Order: sequence, then structure tokens, then C-alpha cells
Amino acid sequence: MHESREHLQTLTEIRSLMERSAKFLSLSGLSGVSAGLIALAGAAVVYGRLHTDWFQPLSYDRLDLYDLSDHQRITQFLVTVALVVLIAALLAGTYFTVRKARRQNHTVWNASSKRLVWAMAVPLATGGVFCIAMLYYNMIWLAFPATLIFYGLALLNGSKYTLRDVESLGYCEIGLGLLSLFWPGYNLLAWALGFGILHIVYGLAMYYKYERNTA
Repeated sequence: MHESREHLQTLTEIRSLMERSAKFLSLSGLSGVSAGLIALAGAAVVYGRLHTDWFQPLSYDRLDLYDLSDHQRITQFLVTVALVVLIAALLAGTYFTVRKARRQNHTVWNASSKRLVWAMAVPLATGGVFCIAMLYYNMIWLAFPATLIFYGLALLNGSKYTLRDVESLGYCEIGLGLLSLFWPGYNLLAWALGFGILHIVYGLAMYYKYERNTA
């Protein structure tokens, strides 16, 4: 009986080592929480700047009232806010992930993390070019849901190289993005739900599931 228990423990350790070598398991739930809070702050800034014009809810029919310079200013404002949110979320996510990896005595930049980054980079880069094209042609109503859809696809593609829970978040992002295609007047709300609320809920769930007892 004692020998069988030792064999079982050995197999468990081998499985754990194989899983760590194949998957990046240092993603922190707090990374999701911080990204969600930053996204909500960005959405609040956009709403506070534009809600008196055509963001209450967003009525794309009224865009014809604006000349080319207005379109350019609005686009530049949205792109600036999106870039600030993206950079801040990446910095916060990197901080919490590195902190978790160090606590677990793991290396952050390894073969599994490289596979994860590459798997997510292709859908994200494709989506980024698509969104730039939509903004170039003043099709803002497509750019908002496209960010959710391509981000969800990136999560699905990367989920096989990290925690499988990421897959569920990916499906939610895609579903919300597809829904907002037919709900254009509330795209900012959908964006806040997808990048804000869903990230916070997912991050808290991951934290209490994997990190609470090891923090």
C-alpha cells in the first residue's frame, strides 16, 4: 500500500512537470482584474467625452452631421484612449504575472510562454489591422465589436498553451462581440462589459481557484 502511494505521488509529480513544460501556468487572476478596471476607466473617459454628442446611446445615423475634421478628431481620441488602455493593461498584467511566477519559482519567458504569445499574436495583429481599416473608412460601428471578436479568437487560440479556463472567457468575448454587431447603439457598453466586467469576473474566479491559498 505504501509503495502504491509512492508510485501515485511520483506519477503526479511527473504529470505536473510535463504540464508546466507544455503550458504557461503563471497567468495571474489579478492581471485580469487590473485589465478590467483599466478598461472600465477607459470606457468612462470615452463616455464622459462623447455622450453629449452621439454616445447616448451611440447613434451612427447622426455621423452625417459631422465633417471630415470631426471624424478625424473622434477617431484620434478613440485610438488614443484604446492605446493607453492597452499599454496600461499590459504593464499591469505583466507585473502580476511576473510576481506570481517568482513566487512559484518559475521562469516567465520560456518555451510555453513563447508559444502562448505567438498563438495570441496572430489573431490580435489581424484584428488590429482590420479595426484600423474600419476606422479609416469611418466604420466605427464595426471597429468596436471587432476588437471583442478578435480578442476572443486570440484567447481561444492561446488557451491550449495555458489554463483552459481562458477558453471560456474567449467564447464570452466572441459572443458579446457578435451580439454587439446587431446592437450598434450600445457598442461602448458592450466594450465595457467585454473588456471590463468579464475580465474582472474571470480574474477573481482564477484568483480564488488557483492563487488564494498560495498568495
